Amino acid sequence: MDALTLVALLAFAFLLVFVFYFISVYNRLHSLKNGADATLSQIRVAMKKRLDMVEQLVDSVKSYAHFERETLEKITGLRTGLASAGPEDLRKINTSSQGLLSDIKAVAEGYPDLKTSQTVTITMNAIRDVEDEISRHRYTYNNIVQEFNTKLDTLPSSFVASSAGMRKMEYLSFEEDELRHRGYYTEEETEPRRPEVDWK
Repeated sequence: MDALTLVALLAFAFLLVFVFYFISVYNRLHSLKNGADATLSQIRVAMKKRLDMVEQLVDSVKSYAHFERETLEKITGLRTGLASAGPEDLRKINTSSQGLLSDIKAVAEGYPDLKTSQTVTITMNAIRDVEDEISRHRYTYNNIVQEFNTKLDTLPSSFVASSAGMRKMEYLSFEEDELRHRGYYTEEETEPRRPEVDWK
């Protein structure tokens, strides 16, 4: 085997390794992106369930307080916006739905019989379960995004991502993340410290 043939074989082997590496990284990046999209869809579904339950709560307390038609229209609008919502849109929808839920809780604080209503109690417990589900999906989504973005920041996978036209994905950060970071509430708490409502 002459030197020229050896060089050609080495070049071919190098090219083969490069192609396999490129395909491997490209497939991994697409797998991560698809996983993030699927998780985001699960978050949208869970947030829609929460909005449905908030609407049920509005029906339960509307005889105790004045809830204008625009409140229900707002819930409908938030539900409609979920269909194509990205991370930033989901953050805004989450903030709005949490605001509506806080308003309902404030009403309940003034009416002991409403606080002990079985319908309200069951719905509030269901909302807590859905919020736990949202938190789990959001945690999964952000982990996927972190791995994806890290690959876009590090060599040599960044070359693969760049040549494929891939860009960094956005984290899904809700308001409570910032509040927790600033020490307003602990990991065990699900919302900032406010007057507690006993739903049991």
